[in-house]
Amino acid sequence: MAAGETITITKHGVPVAKLVPPDGAKPADVGRAIDEWLEYRQRHKITLDGLAIREMIEEGRRY
Repeated sequence: MAAGETITITKHGVPVAKLVPPDGAKPADVGRAIDEWLEYRQRHKITLDGLAIREMIEEGRRY
């Protein structure tokens, strides 16, 4: 399905539904999405009492 093929769903061998890719569907640019997420994280560093969330996760602490 991810490759854009059509899937027919049957019940007792009789077609009851068809899954088709949407018109004009474009594959996601995964590399660009990752780059945008990393840029977002750099702009929005979240801290609690001076501790970064990443530091708390690595220390196994919960706030």
